[in-house]
This record gives sequence, C-alpha cells and structure tokens, in this order.
Amino acid sequence: MSDSFDAGSGRVPGGYREVLAISFPLILSTSTMSLAHVIDRVFLSWYSSDSLAASLPAGASAFVFLSLFIGTTSYVNTFVSQYHGAGRPDRIGASVWQGIYLSLIAAVAIASMSLIAEPLFRLAGHPPAIREQEVTYFRIMALGGGGPVLSAALSAFYSGRGRTWMVMWVNLGGALVNCFFNYLWIFGNWGFPEWGIFGAALASILAPWLMSIFYFSLLFLPRNRTKYSSLSAWRFDPDLFRRLIRYGFPSGLQFMTDVSAFTIFILLIGRIGAVELAASNIAFAVNHLVFMPMVGLAIGTSVLVGRYLGANKPDLAARSTTHAFQLTLTYMSGFALLLLSFPGFFIACFDPGNSSEDFAEISRLARHLLYFVAAYSTLDATNIIYTAALKGAGDTRFVLLIMIVVSLSCMVVPVLISCVLLGGGIYIAWFFLWLWVVVLAGAFYWRYRAGHWRGMRVIEHAPAPAAAVTEGPVVEAP
Repeated sequence: MSDSFDAGSGRVPGGYREVLAISFPLILSTSTMSLAHVIDRVFLSWYSSDSLAASLPAGASAFVFLSLFIGTTSYVNTFVSQYHGAGRPDRIGASVWQGIYLSLIAAVAIASMSLIAEPLFRLAGHPPAIREQEVTYFRIMALGGGGPVLSAALSAFYSGRGRTWMVMWVNLGGALVNCFFNYLWIFGNWGFPEWGIFGAALASILAPWLMSIFYFSLLFLPRNRTKYSSLSAWRFDPDLFRRLIRYGFPSGLQFMTDVSAFTIFILLIGRIGAVELAASNIAFAVNHLVFMPMVGLAIGTSVLVGRYLGANKPDLAARSTTHAFQLTLTYMSGFALLLLSFPGFFIACFDPGNSSEDFAEISRLARHLLYFVAAYSTLDATNIIYTAALKGAGDTRFVLLIMIVVSLSCMVVPVLISCVLLGGGIYIAWFFLWLWVVVLAGAFYWRYRAGHWRGMRVIEHAPAPAAAVTEGPVVEAP
C-alpha cells in the first residue's frame, strides 16, 4: 500500500473520498434508524401526551442495560478492522463468533432486568399515569434486548472490513419494519389491537431480531466460509474472548456511563414537571436526528483507524481522523444553523393537531430547548470523532475514566443539587448538559493530541511494515 495518491482509484489514503466511501452507507444506516426513532416518538405524540412523556425515560432506562453489552459486542468491529489491516482474514470469523457468544450471555442478563421495572420507576417519582406506561415499555425492551446486542456483533463482520453498504441495507430494512409495525400496533390499524406504548416497544425489539437472523444467514455464504472461516471458527476461543472483554468491556462501560448520565438527567427532568419532560423528549428526538448520522461517520473513522493501525500506518489513521472531524464539524454546524433559524419546523411534526393547550406550552418550551441543542451540536463533533479514533486504537480505558468523572462532576450531581434539591428550573438543567458536552470535548481532544493511541493494538501483533492492506471499500459479494 502506498501513502500517496492512488491514480487508479482517485483516492488519497485517509482522504475525504476514502472516509466518505466507507462512512456514507453507515451515515445512511444510522440516519434511517434515527428517523425510525423519531417516527416512533411522533406516533406516540399523536396517540397520547402521556405515552410520549413515558417513552423517553423508559426507553433510555432500558438502553442503559442494553448499552453495556452493545458497546462491548460492537467492539468486534475493531478486531475485524485490525485483523483485516494486518492481512489475517482467518481470524475475522473467530472474532465474530466470540461476539455471538457474548450476545447470548447478554440476552439472558438483559431479560432479567425486567424484574426491576416497578421499583425503578416508582423511585423516579413520575405521575402514576406516566409511570404505568414506563413500566410496560421498559419490560418489553428488556425481555427482547438480546436482539440489538446480537445485531451489533454480527454487523461488525461487514462494517469492520469496510463493506458498509450491506450494513446500510440491513438497517434500512430494520427501520422499515419498525415503522410499519409501530403504525399497526400503536393505533390498532388493519385489524390489529390498539396497543399504544406496548405496541411501540414490541415493534422496537422485533426489528433487530429480524436483522440478526438476516446477518446470521449471510455469515455462512460459501465465500465467507472459505475466506473468513465464518463456520469453521465457531469454537469458543478463550484468548480472543478475553481480549474482547479486556478492550470491549471498557468501551461498553463507557457507552453505558454515557447513556446512564443521560437517563438520570431525563429522570430528574421528569421530577421538574410533565410539560418539561415532554418538551425535553421532543428536543432530544430532534437531537437524535442530528446526532445519529454522524455516528455512522464515527464508525467509519474507527474502521479506518483500526485498519491502518493494523497495517502499522498510524499517520494514515491520523489523516483519516482529521478529515472525518472536518466533515462532522461542517455537518453539525449546518444543522445547528437550521435549528436556530427554523425551530418551529422541527417541533410541528409532534403536533397532535387537536389545538391542545398542553401542547402549546410544550411547543414553546421545546423551541427554547432546541437552542441548547444547537449550542452544543458543533462541540459534539469533537466528542464523536475523537472518541471513535481512540476506541478504534484500543484506548478504551481512558475514554471510560473520562466519561465517568465528567458525567458525575459536570451533569448528574449539579443537576441533582440545583434542580431537585434547590428547586432550579429546566434551563439550569440544560445548561449543565451543555457544560458536560464542552468538558468532554476538551478532554477527548487533549487525549487524541497526546498521541498515545498511535502505539496501541488489540490484535496479537502488528504486521510487518510491508503488510498489504486494501485501501478503501471494494465492492464484493456478501
């Protein structure tokens, strides 16, 4: 592999074209899943304001437990990308299988969390009408939570090798399934029962299980069995499994800490008032729409960092990261400008259309909260990309440590004291959310600039300097 311009492909290794070539399908993929999430919230807002208010704390609480295992099993992606860069395709199938075994353990552990639904939301102190729906949503998400974890592990077989179009098509199919069954099961269309928030939760866990089944069938195609040992490497590999836990578990804990801090924030907002909770739900749904496409770019960044470190070319990993950051910053700045200029456009989608005074108040508050989203969106570009680069190298313990310290000191504890104990309002809470993003951005940028990640690897050994690496995505059969 040459570090110079590739006249045949028109790509500079680590350049904009290569970053986009790998990341664009992932951007589309995460965008479709984000859109499905927003549509889910829109349907619930049309169905009932209580359902809308309950869906965010219940969904976020369930995702706390999911995130630990999703963050760990999705780290298979880094193993696949580094083995791919090192020219060791025979180890790719074994890496995926360790993720599958971990997913099966996770499915049982997550399902057991359904037992704590009642005491958890009784502790949250939300109104009884909302609490009942929170318990229902949480239980369904926990009982079916193994699907998203397994899907994350299996998708790494494609995303880790840069074959990201397949991931996009599978996620698109999952998003369509989710939206379709939301339409049927929330409102009781086409002869189905009107299940409300129960139907929304059921549709949300059906989609990833169907995606997992499809990924699993692709894994055993003849080409994959021959080149990547996707069938013959099915046995449990204690050393590889331990390394997945060693590097992946801190990544999962970091993801869980991130989600936990956000969930605690939402639960505390619910103690301020139902209107504040519903308005925050709308603001976060829009934020989710802004944020998730760049998660696709972050995954692409991790793939390229892992690939080039596996090939012992850290300068190309750094070049990929810089260009990914510039692309993310441009996107986030543009979306922030849209939020500042047209907040009413985004809020109008959640209007139930019944001239409700409650929604008028929710809409007014949500408009103000979108200004906070715009204010921290550009800073979030730093978090998204530099965290992805550090994790793609294997620097997961530092990322975990910073996430724990900053989440407690800048958001959870200040919001608890100022808003719950001292009676502060919604704007004070959202200020601390903004501060949390700012401090995280500074910490991750500093760590990246320090350069320790350049010498990190998660695979057994780095390849010789002459090891061959495939540059950029190559169209191949599944």
